[in-house]
Amino acid sequence: MYDRNTSDVITSLAKTVDRLIQIDGDHRTAISALSLHRRSEPSATHCIYNLGLGIVLQGEKQVIIGEEIFTYSPGQTMLTTIDIPVISHTRRTSEHKPFLGLMLLLDISMIRKMVLQMGQIDFQEKTPPSFGVQSIDYELIESVNRLVNLLNEPILLSQLSPIIQQEITIRLLTGANGIYLRQLIKVGSVSSKIEKAVSWLKHNFVQQIQMDDLAEQVFMSPSTFRQHFRKITGMSPLQYQKQLRLQEARHLMLNQHIDVGHAAGLVGYESASQFSREYSRLFGSSPQKDIQNLLLA
Repeated sequence: MYDRNTSDVITSLAKTVDRLIQIDGDHRTAISALSLHRRSEPSATHCIYNLGLGIVLQGEKQVIIGEEIFTYSPGQTMLTTIDIPVISHTRRTSEHKPFLGLMLLLDISMIRKMVLQMGQIDFQEKTPPSFGVQSIDYELIESVNRLVNLLNEPILLSQLSPIIQQEITIRLLTGANGIYLRQLIKVGSVSSKIEKAVSWLKHNFVQQIQMDDLAEQVFMSPSTFRQHFRKITGMSPLQYQKQLRLQEARHLMLNQHIDVGHAAGLVGYESASQFSREYSRLFGSSPQKDIQNLLLA
């Protein structure tokens, strides 16, 4: 549970975000790494979480990663260190009290730079998952509050936002989330190897590949690779590839009006019927019905 000072900053920040965004949706800001989010009714979104820090300011969010469910609410953060396909549900929201949150993408090069400048802090060698929910502390939320409030000071924004983002990175590295970020950039660590595999899959998910070959690419035995991939991402390599394919197919059908069979082929499926079965399993309805519902919404 967070203290009163932290609670006051969260309340103030929620009011600021509420003033800045009056329409439901995901809103980019003048700070390229920062986006603000508003929902006035419960919703479910299939998306990919990138390396970043998510903070709920009002309402509640439930995130499904593989077979695990994480719930976080005001006073908590979710840090993601590897690109992860998720299903995100916003809850406890209404027109009069909408869900409000923000996402701050983190810069891997800045993390490396800060670690080099700060020096290594001793910690046990672990293989942490690539995501975690933590209670937020006053110093971190106060620095995030200052960053968001820079949106009201455009003259100062370009000069001060990089400094505050650097401060946030340092606070994350020295806080409870530090182990996640340090393992990610530690050369030769399991986390860095899995990150390389994830990056390859993200850019080549259409290709047919034997997962044993991918394990070899990152210098791991097949059994060790599968074990650590699931521990870090919450799913198997094949499940990860499948979610990337299905999310991309959904994007193609919705935004480029590509038919089901063509979309299936473009994302690597040889069988349209298999594509439809797996699509229905992930999104809850057939491709045609799902896209129709999205267009009507």
